Order: sequence, then C-alpha cells, then structure tokens
Amino acid sequence: MNFRVHVDSPADAVEEAFFRIQREQMADVPILNPALAVEAIDFQRWQGHWLGIVVTPWCMSMLLVPGGGENWVSTGENRRRFVRFPAGDFAFLGSEEAELGEYQSCPLFSPMGKFATQSEATMTARASLIALLTTPQAVKDAGKSEKSDGEPSLSRRRFLALR
Repeated sequence: MNFRVHVDSPADAVEEAFFRIQREQMADVPILNPALAVEAIDFQRWQGHWLGIVVTPWCMSMLLVPGGGENWVSTGENRRRFVRFPAGDFAFLGSEEAELGEYQSCPLFSPMGKFATQSEATMTARASLIALLTTPQAVKDAGKSEKSDGEPSLSRRRFLALR
C-alpha cells in the first residue's frame, strides 16, 4: 500500500480521487444521484490522523487518512479493522487511490437516492460526524434536556433511521 502522511487536510486529495473514480469507474452506473457531487466534508484531526466524510453521487462514507506515521494501523487493500469512537466501534475497510495514498473508509449511505440536494447530503454528513464523536450517554443526556425544553430528541440511531 502507498502510505502517505498528510500534514495538511487531505480534503483536496479526497475530492480529486473521488472525482476521478466518478469519471472513470462510475460514469455509466445507474445508481448515481444527479443532484449530488463529490465533496469532502469537515476533515479534522482525530488521534493524530484525519477524519472526515466524503459525499459522492453513489455513496457517503467516513474516511480515515494518515496524518502521522506513529500510530496508523495499516490494514491492506480490502481488509477490515474496527476503530473505536466515542459513539462506538465502527468497521473501516482499507483502500488506496493514487491521489490520496492509503486510507480507510466506513460506508454510511449507498445508494444516495434519498437525498434531494447537495445541501441535504452535506448536512447529513456533518450530523453523522458529530454523532460519531459523541458518546451515547451525551446523546441520551442531550435528548433529556431537549425533551424538557419541548424540542424533539434526535439520537444518532434515530437520526440515521430517518434516512
């Protein structure tokens, strides 16, 4: 695998790689949602590496990209590993693209037909990332305070079930 450390946000490399995938591999695939475009969402440092979401016309996935060499766990192509986040353990699959190098992805949605606009997909990606980085107890506590204010509670599970 092509291990590349990204000192700065890999968002541009993510978009470049997924635009190429769309052009070269997904062009005639019928599941593409024409209302959506490739977009890297909110890449941020997480345990020395980069965590963010990529929205495409065919899927939405969380991505982990190497941001430092010390604690990166290389899985190899199409090999799975579980990563612990505040919201729980999630399965990530190892991949590699020329523009990006090695990375790992965890699918959130596919196909993307339920999204009417890019804005809707982007907001869902941001909410998913927040949910990933929030402990279940914090979600439960927030739900209790929202209910007492008369506002509806929206847990991570309930949020993802709405899709």
